[in-house]
Amino acid sequence: MFKNITHVYFDLDHTLWDFETNSREALSEIFHEFNLGDKGVRSAQDFINVYEKVNHRMWDAYRKGTLSKARLRKDRFPTALSLFEIKDDKIAIDANEYYLEHSPRKTNLFDHAHDTLDYLKAKYKLFIITNGFQEIQTIKMQESKLDHYFEDVITSEMVGVRKPDPKIFAHALECGNGKAENSVMIGDDADVDVIGAQDCGMKGVFFNPHKLSHEKPVNHEIESLHELKAIL
Repeated sequence: MFKNITHVYFDLDHTLWDFETNSREALSEIFHEFNLGDKGVRSAQDFINVYEKVNHRMWDAYRKGTLSKARLRKDRFPTALSLFEIKDDKIAIDANEYYLEHSPRKTNLFDHAHDTLDYLKAKYKLFIITNGFQEIQTIKMQESKLDHYFEDVITSEMVGVRKPDPKIFAHALECGNGKAENSVMIGDDADVDVIGAQDCGMKGVFFNPHKLSHEKPVNHEIESLHELKAIL
């Protein structure tokens, strides 16, 4: 379907690395490790639900530039725990450290990630463009055995701007000596990943495994990574 493609760019979280599954495993471990059930949290799922709402809100603020990386990391666990009337600084600090240590080392990927990347690696130059924190993304890729597929990993911290800012896509193209018209971006966020790339002249593929309804003007949409073999 896509012609004359030489460079393929992927988002990492929610596209290759299954963020929800990996994060929830670590959060469930935190519930048990810190005996949160004895402190008023009804279940691991309740803790996960509250934490995810807090974390999502803070990440949204981080992406908009209204919250710093340091503040995001410092505040998310105390905020989530306070909603269960747990106001224990040591638990909050230790839980955050546990999460940062264990969550990136989880290795759940979306189905067909490795075989699709094996196929693409033989034909194209592959890159990652991510808004995730640099040191964390490095661990994720190494532990999940994804790092050897990619020529380079471009992070928002490295460039100083976050997707969908055109500067990060321009930087990624420059790093790989690629041209926009010969490049495609694949990601789970239609606005941030796909339309952001399309606005820079790249092709865009929306990875939509949960079949979310939308009216975004994306070039192409897939529900499974293996569908990339039919268009690339």
